Amino acid sequence: MGLRRFGSRVRYGAALALALALAAPAMALGAGGGVSPSSASDEGAPATATTPTPESTECTPAVVGAAEPTCAAVTPATLVLGVAAPPETAPPAVKAAIAAANRIRTKPYIWGGGHGRWWDEGYDCSGAVSYALHGAGFLEVPMDSGEMTGWGEPGPGRWITVYANAGHAFAVIDGLRWDTVGDARGTGPRWHRSMVATAGFVARHPAGY
Repeated sequence: MGLRRFGSRVRYGAALALALALAAPAMALGAGGGVSPSSASDEGAPATATTPTPESTECTPAVVGAAEPTCAAVTPATLVLGVAAPPETAPPAVKAAIAAANRIRTKPYIWGGGHGRWWDEGYDCSGAVSYALHGAGFLEVPMDSGEMTGWGEPGPGRWITVYANAGHAFAVIDGLRWDTVGDARGTGPRWHRSMVATAGFVARHPAGY
């Protein structure tokens, strides 16, 4: 068995185990609720290894003194039963962001949720993105979607990209979309394999990621 195939099976197994461990609370919280932007949907081109990385120049040179930086390939996270599992090669901050998002992935949509306190009964779009970024150590206080348009560095990142405008925000973390448009179980913070149109959104990312 090739190493790549073996690694994929390991990530899938890890995601499955985590999903089963979280199954009980997910059933209790999966009813959903609130309102989400009607223009957003779980449609579009599939997320790929290059989805969050097309224009990044923040890579560590492979050799000290090298003129051009080289970027290690970004291996997308695995999604099993709604739970994301990052590859072993993901930076610790990326793993922490995914772990944080997994903790609230079955919460309902509540307007203003996640802004008065980190652990809340539900989350709105920017509250959910803020929670994931806080888990990674990138935020100390929650931001609204308008504030996210000026956060971090401009353009898409290699591992994490936040897409924001005055009315909505979502993120692409390790190739998966983190968004409150919800799924069949209701609106609220959820992982999605597919991308949506980003016209009208500002792309920002944490420096170095």
